[in-house]
Amino acid sequence: MAQTILEEKKKSRLMTEGSIWKSILLFSVPLILGNMLQQLYNTADSIIVGNFVGSNALAAVGSSGSPIFLLIGFSQGIAVGAGVVVSQFLGAKDSEGAHTAVHTSLALSAILGAILTVCGIAVSRALLTAMNTPAEVLEDAVLYMRLYFGGVLFSVVYNMAAGILNAAGNSKRSLLYLGVASITNIVLDLVLIAGCKMGVAGAAIATDISQLVSCVLSLRFLMRVEDDYRVTAKEVRVHKKMAVRIIKVGLPTGIQNMVISLSNVLVQVSVNGYGAAAMAGFAAYMKVDGFNILPVLSFSMAATTFVGQNFGAGKIDRVKKGTFVTLGMCIVYTILTGILLLVFQDSIMHLFTGDETVIAYGKICMLYFCPFYWMLGILQGLAGTVRGTGKSVPPMVVLLISLCLFRIVWIQFALPLFAGIEGVLLVYPVSWAVGAVLMVLYAWKGKWMQLPEAIS
Repeated sequence: MAQTILEEKKKSRLMTEGSIWKSILLFSVPLILGNMLQQLYNTADSIIVGNFVGSNALAAVGSSGSPIFLLIGFSQGIAVGAGVVVSQFLGAKDSEGAHTAVHTSLALSAILGAILTVCGIAVSRALLTAMNTPAEVLEDAVLYMRLYFGGVLFSVVYNMAAGILNAAGNSKRSLLYLGVASITNIVLDLVLIAGCKMGVAGAAIATDISQLVSCVLSLRFLMRVEDDYRVTAKEVRVHKKMAVRIIKVGLPTGIQNMVISLSNVLVQVSVNGYGAAAMAGFAAYMKVDGFNILPVLSFSMAATTFVGQNFGAGKIDRVKKGTFVTLGMCIVYTILTGILLLVFQDSIMHLFTGDETVIAYGKICMLYFCPFYWMLGILQGLAGTVRGTGKSVPPMVVLLISLCLFRIVWIQFALPLFAGIEGVLLVYPVSWAVGAVLMVLYAWKGKWMQLPEAIS
């Protein structure tokens, strides 16, 4: 009986048989929940700050997001590379290789975390000043960034630990620890901001402590688990060859993260030019934006796994059907959520602040984002399916062209033609359209779904 249950669990991990839409949806759910939890405690900062401190503080916390992601993007890419390498060794049942990969990964995360701590604290003021952050927002933004980077080590190490857990097929653990961190963050936000009146400092400290909690819990589990990915503290060090392998795999994702983050910084610079109220409205809506985009990214990740398994099994017909199912899920989800956000836009924006000027800017953002999320769904859905065939470079190129290069060109040449903030906001749906068109052209004109013989 026990053997039968074990066999069923093993079968359930494969998506080469059975209902396509159920396979993709069920695989997506834990990813969606994990992403939503992470977005939840990021959003909690903004909601509580906006209501208990004010719109300038909301602008400070929100506008710090782009430069923070710019600085930590590379470390996130390395975590992706580490997860791939660890999963390869675990899949090959190479205990020694897995052991070396896990301990090297954690050593790299500690080094990157320490570097980011020093650099983030040192460049915060210069970076925010270069972004034309208004004087009434600057000091709070600098304080928030410096305190955030004071605890960024915990975030980097947790991301690496979560990557190891996911590589081992234990994604429920990382989801659990994210849930604990989310609750911790929200409680501390209320205590430090609403209770102790610590302002943006309280928001940053709450985030640091919540990241420390998830970091400690994940490391504690890794040090106790009886498996090939168990961690022994005294053996955490950099093995040169393994570090090179991890960085080589993670480098494209790290570069992609940083380049796209750079384009977001430039967009934030343009928004900053319209003042603190515009910054606050834009920052508040970008938190809502995450709840729409993250499920799309989860569907994309699920499609990558689905296509990878079926492409490897030579089931090209399921690959094609899975592509259309993924696109259908992305489009239906984004249309429904876009409608809901527009219908309840006033109530949603009032969650963040009572400042009607800030709310008005948030509503403008909704008008330029919500009707067009389906184009982003097409872009990310197709990118995920193409990656599943082993072709990771074309989606990366399309994403860099549409979400980075195009936005930079738009800001330099098209933005001066507009009188208001609408010119900045328009870059989002137009860049999504450009990316969707390029991805469709590659998928349908290319040969990635038309060469079953390439598998053999």
